Amino acid sequence: MPLPTMATLPEEDQMIVSQVRRFVEREVIPVASELEHQDQYPHELVRKMKEMGLFGVAVPPEYGGLGLSLVTYAAIVEEISRGWMSLGGIINGTVILSWMIKTYGTQDQKERFLPRMASGEIHCGICMTEPNAGSDLQSIQTVARRDGDFYIINGTKMFVSNGIYGHLFAVLTKTDPQAQPPHRGMSTFLVEKAATSGLTVGGQIQKLGYKGIDTTIFYFEDARVPAANLLGGEEGQGWLHIMSGIEVGRINVAARAVGVATAALEDAIRYAKQRIAFGRPIAEHQAIQLKLADMATKVEAARLLTRAAAAKKDAGERADLWGGMAKLFASEVAQEVALEALRIHGGIGYTKDMRVERYYRDTPLMLIGEGTNEIQRLVIARNILRMFGE
Repeated sequence: MPLPTMATLPEEDQMIVSQVRRFVEREVIPVASELEHQDQYPHELVRKMKEMGLFGVAVPPEYGGLGLSLVTYAAIVEEISRGWMSLGGIINGTVILSWMIKTYGTQDQKERFLPRMASGEIHCGICMTEPNAGSDLQSIQTVARRDGDFYIINGTKMFVSNGIYGHLFAVLTKTDPQAQPPHRGMSTFLVEKAATSGLTVGGQIQKLGYKGIDTTIFYFEDARVPAANLLGGEEGQGWLHIMSGIEVGRINVAARAVGVATAALEDAIRYAKQRIAFGRPIAEHQAIQLKLADMATKVEAARLLTRAAAAKKDAGERADLWGGMAKLFASEVAQEVALEALRIHGGIGYTKDMRVERYYRDTPLMLIGEGTNEIQRLVIARNILRMFGE
């Protein structure tokens, strides 16, 4: 059973989170390690998450979604990632894009896409990173040129999560490459993979961790996308769309980190109570108790900071400061706690027989995903300096 935590959710939402917890205990944890070691896409688990409506958590009820708060979404992602962090990544793209369409999309875009996203008929990804543009997104080279009722897109997008099995993708482009500053000339397109000629999907990228999710490369070569799929119907708004969406993504990554850290802590506690050394369980040794105390304190602090960031976003406030702090702190805590859990396990923790080796390999993804922690520190510093300047 997971450790008790502060109840910060409405009773109805707590019931939903409890349902997800039962799903994780019964369906995810028993198979996660085997699927992860094989780097196998979890089709059956994804099917069950669709049936539970988890891909539609951010979709308003009038479009068939659950319409939950991002605070509740963070709690759901914690539970899912406690079982297997990759599952939190599989739903991340759909939740980000559904939030973007709900917030910025035209009425036609909402009607065409949101019901299908809520039902799980389509799931999604975000195409930002390029071979020569990661943290510096204003340096992207992918361009989109208007051609009648279509736009012609050319460029390459790296590290596309859900790229092989996904269906709909938000693609950040430059519609005015000469604009200064560059972000004023950027636009986001809703690209339907199967219907887009000129889009080629690369092979699966092999990774240290974060396995099971399909990560690939998209090649756009005179790819034709309907003008009706320009998000919001207006050029030059892509930077706003993507940056606002990434705030949702950073809440997801922070919640994933909390989930992995929670799993590592729980495994460490169980093992420490079972492992006998010098005639007694190692949990009775002060050195181990000090580790567990620090781990538990940091995990709970990361959880509360993540939910605070989600509450800011729910309130419609600018959340780059809070989202950056949550993502930074929670991901660093996850890596630290995973390593401490491995140390508590000793030699057996370094083997594939124990889950802690998976946690240890998964945590680096969250240090760099949705913006590296170095970038998060810059975002945080600039925000607090501006606040004090005001």
